[in-house]
Amino acid sequence: MSCGVCAGCEISGLSLQTGAVTTSPMDIVRTVDELRKDVRRARSAGRNIALVPTMGALHAGHISLIEAAKKTGAFVVVSIYVNPTQFGPSEDFTYYPRAFESDCSACRGAAVDLVFAPTDAEMYPSNDQTCVRPGPLADTLCGPFRPGHFEGVCTVVAKLFNMALPDVAYFGQKDAQQARIIQRMVEDLRFPIRIEVCPTIREADGLALSSRNERLSEVDRKQAVLLSRALCEAKRRLQSGESSTGRIIAAMRGVIAEHAEIKVDYLSIVDPLTLAEVAVPTATVMVAGAVRVGQTRLIDNMIVDIPPARS
Repeated sequence: MSCGVCAGCEISGLSLQTGAVTTSPMDIVRTVDELRKDVRRARSAGRNIALVPTMGALHAGHISLIEAAKKTGAFVVVSIYVNPTQFGPSEDFTYYPRAFESDCSACRGAAVDLVFAPTDAEMYPSNDQTCVRPGPLADTLCGPFRPGHFEGVCTVVAKLFNMALPDVAYFGQKDAQQARIIQRMVEDLRFPIRIEVCPTIREADGLALSSRNERLSEVDRKQAVLLSRALCEAKRRLQSGESSTGRIIAAMRGVIAEHAEIKVDYLSIVDPLTLAEVAVPTATVMVAGAVRVGQTRLIDNMIVDIPPARS
């Protein structure tokens, strides 16, 4: 599906209703002991284990991760837990959308095998002391704007990996920095887990799906799409041979400036693996941005393959 913003920019659109709703004997467990018991049972039946970590408020992007896992024939575990340690003091933890009943309904419709919905006490016992601190990958893009965020992400994901013991875990490209940091954590800590990063799912006008989109007012929603349009503008310029990252980022800011109310945290062109800013874009880069629309912070990115220069 074309985003309607720039020619040749292909993006995915998917509704939460992914076909006829199926029913499955899905379990919902709250404790690690229950989780591991079901995982052991699945393994004894010859099943691999796939984990889809979420904070709930499920949308079609989450469902696409579940569907990718289901295609492998794995026993699919979806965790639903709003992790307090990845929110800063002034962030939206209290107002983060929570919709457990509808989340479970969506999981049943997607034929999830098990939902793990732990309490805070189960995830962070009162004597909990250990955390996982990421390296330099967390110092760029969102890192300076959300101190401690990726430490909270790494810690909770490491806990979930040790609790569910999956063979593979699924994450979305929309959260590209998070996915890259988790990939590195898995490499560094030698987790025997494969990380699958699935494409971003978007609305028809290009807005990347996010649980935080629920907080956008009607006016905010119309403005929010400018982030994806700015990324598309960068992609167009990169694939047309523009080599000045400064000019490209200025053009992106020009798109965002259509609405002065939008506050830009960053607009960057980086290496997809190191997340370091690129001075001269060649081969493959990631164009990424974060903006604040009303009270909502939105992030997005696009991977751009740059054609070789003509001799």
